[in-house]
Amino acid sequence: MRPPVAAVAVLVLAACSPEPEAPVESPLTPEPAPTLAGVDLSRPVRLLGTEPFWGIDLTGGEVVYSGVDRPEQRGPQPKPTIQGTVATLETTTTAGTPIAITLTATECSDGMSDRTYPLTALVKVGEESLMGCAASTAAIMSAGESGPVVEQSAAQPAA
Repeated sequence: MRPPVAAVAVLVLAACSPEPEAPVESPLTPEPAPTLAGVDLSRPVRLLGTEPFWGIDLTGGEVVYSGVDRPEQRGPQPKPTIQGTVATLETTTTAGTPIAITLTATECSDGMSDRTYPLTALVKVGEESLMGCAASTAAIMSAGESGPVVEQSAAQPAA
């Protein structure tokens, strides 16, 4: 039995047709860094407070909490959620302690120095609420004893 002429014509045309072009993939555009009040939250950030003295380092991979008479606790650092002038992060330490961090883009004084930080921090560690300030770790390490805590590259040159 011979195949119908129409079926053969379809097969011949299909064999001669060029392959459909694969969709051209556009190069991935990197997501912009999560930034709040000029602080790049994808880079190391330090939060600190007094009465009681405590600190949190956001390393990029971990949240590291410590304080006077407090054991150091570590947990994975999630990507921050930014809504307007507020960023939030929540994690659970390896010891099972929940840590909720809220950073607000408002100038902050630690109450012990003449420094002003670009972010205000509210931290809940378990059931304890702590208030403090935050800035990039680089800015804190390079800042003087007074004035704004900003990274040197972001600071305006003196006139």
